[in-house]
Amino acid sequence: MATNLDKYKADLDRLIEYGGKVYSAFLRDTWDKDKFRSSVLKMHNGDKSEAEKFVAGLPPLKSAYQTWYSESLALIKQLLPDRLDDFRRHYETPKNRKEVTAESYRLEDALQGLSSSFGGQRKADPSTAIPHLLQQRAILESVRRRFESTLFEITQLVQADLFDSELDAAQELLKKKFSRAAGAIVGVVLEKHLAQVCLSHNVKITKRNPGIADLSEALKSASVIDVPQWRFIQHLADIRNLCDHNKSAEPTLEQVADLIAGVAKVSKTIF
Repeated sequence: MATNLDKYKADLDRLIEYGGKVYSAFLRDTWDKDKFRSSVLKMHNGDKSEAEKFVAGLPPLKSAYQTWYSESLALIKQLLPDRLDDFRRHYETPKNRKEVTAESYRLEDALQGLSSSFGGQRKADPSTAIPHLLQQRAILESVRRRFESTLFEITQLVQADLFDSELDAAQELLKKKFSRAAGAIVGVVLEKHLAQVCLSHNVKITKRNPGIADLSEALKSASVIDVPQWRFIQHLADIRNLCDHNKSAEPTLEQVADLIAGVAKVSKTIF
């Protein structure tokens, strides 16, 4: 059975490989055609057939980059969160930018085909963003090095495997119509996950035994989650409370199914 660690490694390897294609597509769209052809031919040791096959297999730049960027962003957020802002900065245009220069030019500008000049001399164009793409690829590569490091902290990954197992157990209980027991198990998973998120973001909890409502409120106050996410978690907490405390009303199978699906979503989207 594949673990979450295996899944992350597979995703990382795929993104690093695809990042190479995105980079080549970027060069194809920004370099002089002869310069690009010469570079690809050299890469394939002068084999024209292989070079042509390589070029034909390159994806459309804009859609390919956006897909690669979004998936890489999610992976870095989970595995190397301290480099997340660095990764974003190479793409997003500076908020207080007053003019487009080589220093303030970003990948977002390049994908829009933006260029700037002064006095008839080109100051920045899409090729100016190549170093930013190289830096993003380097950050993604650093995630791989972290996997290989003996200092890599795998607590969250191991916990994610345990949560998946508990969610599977809850799903089996639900199939046997033990809705209250299934809901109780999933409620514990949600509580543990939110506590881990608080720990990861250094969100302090003053209450001795905080519940789901306390943890989600603290995360909202710290701007780790937004209001819609907070409301969604509150909805899940209400169903959990029905399973744990309200003995006069039996939770429905539909409610517990929603709870299981909701907790699975929270555990995969809120880190």
